[in-house]
Amino acid sequence: MARSSAALKNPPLAPSRPAGLPAGGEPDTSGLLDTAVGRERRRGRGTLSNTSGRFEPIARIAFDDGWQSLEELPPFKTAVQADTTRKIITRNDSPDISFDRSINPYRGCEHGCVYCFARPTHAFLGLSPGLDFETKLFMKPDAPALLEKELAAPGYQPRTIAIGTNTDPYQPIEKQYEIMRRVLQVLERAGHPVGIVTKSALITRDIDILSRMAERKLAKVAISVTTLDPQLARTMEPRAATPARRLEALRQLSAAGVPTSVMVAPVIPAINDADIERILDAAKMAGVKSAGYVLLRLPLEVRDLFKEWLTANYPDRYRHVMKLIRDMRGGKDYDSAWGKRMTGAGPYAWMIGRRFEAACEKLGLNVEKSRLTTEHFQKPAKGVEQLSLF
Repeated sequence: MARSSAALKNPPLAPSRPAGLPAGGEPDTSGLLDTAVGRERRRGRGTLSNTSGRFEPIARIAFDDGWQSLEELPPFKTAVQADTTRKIITRNDSPDISFDRSINPYRGCEHGCVYCFARPTHAFLGLSPGLDFETKLFMKPDAPALLEKELAAPGYQPRTIAIGTNTDPYQPIEKQYEIMRRVLQVLERAGHPVGIVTKSALITRDIDILSRMAERKLAKVAISVTTLDPQLARTMEPRAATPARRLEALRQLSAAGVPTSVMVAPVIPAINDADIERILDAAKMAGVKSAGYVLLRLPLEVRDLFKEWLTANYPDRYRHVMKLIRDMRGGKDYDSAWGKRMTGAGPYAWMIGRRFEAACEKLGLNVEKSRLTTEHFQKPAKGVEQLSLF
């Protein structure tokens, strides 16, 4: 039967070269374990493997013990558990982002974007940032009630809450649980501003709430469009909405009076950077007034997951793509320094920035910023607390 082999994270074995990489490939791939899961088991998923997170003392590798039964292992299915968090508003003091608080209704994301910088957060749960991140999801059913409680807390000062900055609030399971919709209802009643980032067309379901909030300058939406090539999108982000559906969502939101922005994110050199101008042009036609971009980020486990994906799908471009990435990251795979992690450095990063700015100027994007207001905020009324029986 097929078994799972448990081994030390640094096994005393000669590491194998990733399949498909040309001889003489990049030396930094030599530390990758050949842990790819069979294609049928991971059909419709973004990453190829399910290696242990960085905090786990062992690595588990599936191998055939001679009974040729690996194909009998079940495919990865989406499983959802309740997350009983006690707080829902997360604070940050990062100097290079525009918000200081956010909400994440879900942990993990079924969209399966191979490049997702949130993947390493699953390691804190003892799970893999690989396939576990896209199949073992956590939803926060108490999020609306917790939000109402925190907004009503003494001393709370309103500022725009960002949603979708980690995992997508409109990923497929939102259609069933509707946590995001209930969060929006709380924010609308409280007159609290919100900025949303997503790559899902499901957001159009909540146009009724968002349009009412937009009338009072309480809501704005950014939709990430990585490419206009549906085949590339399917490969990079298999369960996200197609590029055409995202553009249609932008059109519907704009038509409903909701301030919209397109995010060309992430920009991956020699993979989707040729699409920058085309994406901006299509978004402008959809009614978008502003735009932004983020360079590919490869923190922690994302680095090896991305390299594995790149080797499997674009082996002929592997060395070129990784060289360009390092050229923009000071010779490293990733540089997390404030002010550099989003845009990179060096000539190639400079060129991407100038192309983006020139296209925005030509199309009249980013001329005016959509500013949200806190003038409508009213603390939610506190509920009647249950008295103790003792």
